[in-house]
Amino acid sequence: MGSDEAYNFVFKVVLIGESGVGKSNLLSRFTKNEFNHDSRTTIGVEFSTRTVQLNNFTIKAQIWDTAGLERYRAITSAYYRGAVGALLVYDITKHLTYESVERWLKELYEHADPHIVVMLVGNKTDLESERSVPTEEAKDFAEKKGLLFLETSALDSTNVEAAFTTVLAEIHKKVSSKEVVRGPMSAVTLNSPKAEDTEKKPCCKNI
Repeated sequence: MGSDEAYNFVFKVVLIGESGVGKSNLLSRFTKNEFNHDSRTTIGVEFSTRTVQLNNFTIKAQIWDTAGLERYRAITSAYYRGAVGALLVYDITKHLTYESVERWLKELYEHADPHIVVMLVGNKTDLESERSVPTEEAKDFAEKKGLLFLETSALDSTNVEAAFTTVLAEIHKKVSSKEVVRGPMSAVTLNSPKAEDTEKKPCCKNI
């Protein structure tokens, strides 16, 4: 298989949420199966990729991490541009990080495509004894807002794979059903890794 046919879709997924909730470790656990115990904040936007198989399709997931910029409210619309999925992460042991979820959601919808697939993620389930956000409360909130929901632990790998693959599957479903045909969503690469080609071709709307 040549490099031009290495994948059918490229999906940009962004990680958002307060600083210290474990976004970078969710990213490294999913893309490299690594966990870094050194919790120093990294500065600057970074992203990692991982290719996954889904329903006979090869999907290249491009996962973007704010890498500490959320501390300075410095995330720009460029971060959200072209994103087709988002994981909104909070720490189940810190209720304040959950309380800010609504603000993050508002910012996301202001800058991203309205059809974006969003999953609310309660991270750090390995610290169950310190839990301050009840599962049911977050689940109910997610249902009311039309979000997917899952609790994870980047430390012990619980549900990390499931969180990302569920979001990717949901994006794929939307793309396949032609629900997504315009705006930033057109950056999703259909049947070719060359996004710049597909963005210029009007044909995709009429297949």
